[in-house]
Amino acid sequence: MMRMMIVFLFVFLAGCQNETTARKVDIYNGSGDMIGTAAFSEGKDGVNIKVKVTGLKPGPHGIHIHEIPSCKGPDFKSAGNHLNPEGKKHGLMNQDGAHLGDLPNIQADGSGKADADLTVSGATMKEGKKSLLNKAGSSIVITEDPDDGMTEPSGDSGQRIACGELNVEKNKKGKSPSDPTDIKEKKQGE
Repeated sequence: MMRMMIVFLFVFLAGCQNETTARKVDIYNGSGDMIGTAAFSEGKDGVNIKVKVTGLKPGPHGIHIHEIPSCKGPDFKSAGNHLNPEGKKHGLMNQDGAHLGDLPNIQADGSGKADADLTVSGATMKEGKKSLLNKAGSSIVITEDPDDGMTEPSGDSGQRIACGELNVEKNKKGKSPSDPTDIKEKKQGE
């Protein structure tokens, strides 16, 4: 009986840990249309993010984690600044950087679709100074232009054009009925 209780407790705790270390976030454009998703999961070297979006202009775009889980369009300034718990300078190429929320650019293909695997190095989905879920959470923001990796405060990456909220509580807007990137893939594959 005791052995069964220990196994049950272990399974229960493992299930709770998965709840906090993996999240899927819907990403919306400035008009409020869902354009894709970002799946966050705890990794060995930080938080891994699988981004799938559509409706971007072809070419590179900056993408960052911001400090506030708020995506009020059309400008998404409600997301605040880049997540920067250690007060570093902006940019993955800056020797005094980077912000925790600085990420490599994503590339949209000729049809405006971007599919990228990114890592927020040193970050966690668990408790701690570098948690993406500290306080209320954070946001993932895509910009109009690429991040140059150096310029303060945001890499000269242009306007914020898409945003998704990573809330401590489950996604406030709920699970969308379908992911637009999946619909386009199905239509192309049919």
